[in-house]
Amino acid sequence: MSSTSSRKTKPSAAAAKSTAAARPTKGERRRARAAEQAAAARRAEQRARRLRWGGAALAVVAVAAGGVFLTTRGDGGGGSSSGSATRPLVGGDLHTVSVVGSRLYVGGHAAVAASGNGGKTWQDVPSLRGADAMGWASTNDAVLVGGHPGLYRSTDGGATFTKVTGKNALGDVHAIGGAGDTVYVGSPESGLLASTDGGTTWKAVNVEAGRSFMGTILVDPKDPQRLIAPDMSSGLQTSADGGKTWKELGGPMGAMAAAWNPKDINRIIAVGMDGAQLSTDGGKTWKDADVPKGTSAVGYDATGSTLYAGALDGKTARVYRSTDGGTSWKATS
Repeated sequence: MSSTSSRKTKPSAAAAKSTAAARPTKGERRRARAAEQAAAARRAEQRARRLRWGGAALAVVAVAAGGVFLTTRGDGGGGSSSGSATRPLVGGDLHTVSVVGSRLYVGGHAAVAASGNGGKTWQDVPSLRGADAMGWASTNDAVLVGGHPGLYRSTDGGATFTKVTGKNALGDVHAIGGAGDTVYVGSPESGLLASTDGGTTWKAVNVEAGRSFMGTILVDPKDPQRLIAPDMSSGLQTSADGGKTWKELGGPMGAMAAAWNPKDINRIIAVGMDGAQLSTDGGKTWKDADVPKGTSAVGYDATGSTLYAGALDGKTARVYRSTDGGTSWKATS
């Protein structure tokens, strides 16, 4: 056998380049992993919804038996839906922490609780039981909450809510945000929708974008065309044209919640499936954020001086506050 036939042939430069090109980059692997996590989360949501419908049937039996009591537990105390407690009931998941006016809200699968004293005590919001509050928006005239059942509206500053029905009803609202009379909604069914009359009428903006958005969409009050949205299939997404086009902004992969300081909207904190990150330059750069263990939702108060974080504990929420931009945290109760 000749030396030529026995010599191993080295791959050509073109073949090596082709092999390298076919190998996914680190960023592509992260996005694929986040997409898989988002799909798994959606499947879990569907299972949870089926369980909740089953629970609703049991609740009907409980009503027939004499009444339903929605209880919360705290540090050695508890209460009913008509009383107050130190630990708010939210159900099997915690989606949102939001401040509307002087009220602090936490929302989850089964219930929404509100506090008028910074989280020291809580009361159930009966009109949002089962609303599965996944995002909040404030307009000039109303407070809007979106969830799997649809859209809910309050015209009394967030004290009571009614479900929007009729021709302008929306289904399965996973993300919502607003400024002035401009409101945006992200739905896995319809994509991204927009309203310019405070959420009364809607039009499709991008049928593909918005399907994996989650939580509260941040809308620049000085430029309602500028948006930032948590995207469970990536990190944060941003748009400068009212949601027609989007680009990645960074932040944690599998983003589920985001908040910016209303007095400095370049300061953004986001929570995702792989932790929390903070940006102080509008998303140009990010660093890991130190948040309480289990945090799944965050929100600033109207003054920007207090940042709140919420973590699920069984079927209740543990709520924390920070007055130094997230450097240190203290339980609200």
